[in-house]
Amino acid sequence: MTAAAMAQDKPVKIGFVSTFSGPTAVIGNDMRNAFELALDHLGRKIGGRPVEVIYEDDGQKPDIGRQKSEKLVQSDKVDFVVGYIWSNVLLASLKPVIDSGTFLISANAGPSQVAGELCSPFFFTTSWQNDQTPAAIGEYMNQKGIKSLYLLGPNYAAGKDILGGVKSVFKGKIAGEDYTKWPDHLDFSAELSKVRAAKPDALFVFYPGAADVQFLNQLNQAGLRGQIPLYTAFTIDALSLPRQGDLALGVPGTQHWVADLPNDANKTFVADFKAKYKAYPSFYAAQTYDAANLINSAVSAVKGDTSKKDAMRRADYLSVRGPYRYNNNHFPIQDFYLQDVVKDADGVLTLKTAATVVKDAQDNFAGKCAMKW
Repeated sequence: MTAAAMAQDKPVKIGFVSTFSGPTAVIGNDMRNAFELALDHLGRKIGGRPVEVIYEDDGQKPDIGRQKSEKLVQSDKVDFVVGYIWSNVLLASLKPVIDSGTFLISANAGPSQVAGELCSPFFFTTSWQNDQTPAAIGEYMNQKGIKSLYLLGPNYAAGKDILGGVKSVFKGKIAGEDYTKWPDHLDFSAELSKVRAAKPDALFVFYPGAADVQFLNQLNQAGLRGQIPLYTAFTIDALSLPRQGDLALGVPGTQHWVADLPNDANKTFVADFKAKYKAYPSFYAAQTYDAANLINSAVSAVKGDTSKKDAMRRADYLSVRGPYRYNNNHFPIQDFYLQDVVKDADGVLTLKTAATVVKDAQDNFAGKCAMKW
C-alpha cells in the first residue's frame, strides 16, 4: 500500500470540547447532536477519510476546558479541536491548541480578544464575534426610535462583549447598566428595582443558560413585562423556549441563523434534526453542524492531507445560514435577522424570521488583527 493510500485510511481525529454536565449541558448536548447529524450526512467521513471524534466535558470551567484541550492536542494528537460554548473557557484553552499548530474551530464563543490582537491563522469560527448579534438588535432599536435603554448582563467576557456590542451602535441614551455575578446570580430583584426607577424606553438583557427563565419570570412578577419593552440576544432560543413558554412571546431578538431560512441546506438540516431528535435545532446546533461541514470542505480541498488546512478560509460549503465569507481575522461576514417567537402548526413554540436587520455585518475588531490574506 502506498503512503498516500495509507493516509486515506487513517482517521481524521477531531476533539470536541463543550459542556456535557450540569444545568447548561443541554447546550453541549444540542451541539453534539448536530455534529453527529452532520457526520451522518457526510457518510461518517471527513474529506473521504474515516473520522474519530473525542468528546470532552469542560464542566463550564476555564481551567478544566484548558486541561481537556491540552489533552486533545498533546495526548490524542487530534487534527482539529471544535466546540466551546463559553468565551472564558475558549480564552483559557486557545493558546495550547494554536501553539501546537492544531486548528481550533469555535462553534459558539467569539470573544473580542480572539477577533483582535489574539487572532491566529489556526483559529476559525462558524458563529460570530460576540458583539455582532447584539449590535444587530441595537440597530433594530435605532430603527424603532428608542431613545433610552437600560442594559443587564452577566459579568464575564461574553457579557461585557455583548453589552458593548449594543452600545457600539445604539444612538440613544444609556439609562443604566448592570453586570451581575456569573453564573450563580439568579435573583434580579435589585436590578429590576433600578430599572423601574430609571424608567427607560426599553430594556436589553443577555442571560443564557439557567438565568434566562429566572429573569423572565421575575420581570413578569415585578409587573415590568408590559411596561418596558424587552429586547434580547442569546436569551431566547430553541433550547430555552420550552422552559420559558409564553413568557417569551413578543420578545424580539437577532441572530445570523433562524430555523425557517429558506436555503436547501437549512431545510434538510432542520427537517432531519427534528426527525432524529424530536425538537427544533438551536442556533448552537446550526453553528456546530456548519463546523463539521467546514472541516469536511477543507480536508476535501487538500485531498485528505490534514497538514494543509488553510482551505477553511474559503468557507466552500453550503452553510445553513446561507453564503458567508471570512474576514481577515477568520470571523464571518454575514447577515443578521430579526427573530420572533411564534407557535407552529402543532402549537410548539419556535422562532421565525421577521426581517433582515443587517447585511454583510463585520465585527469591530478585525482592524486589530495583524493577519493579512
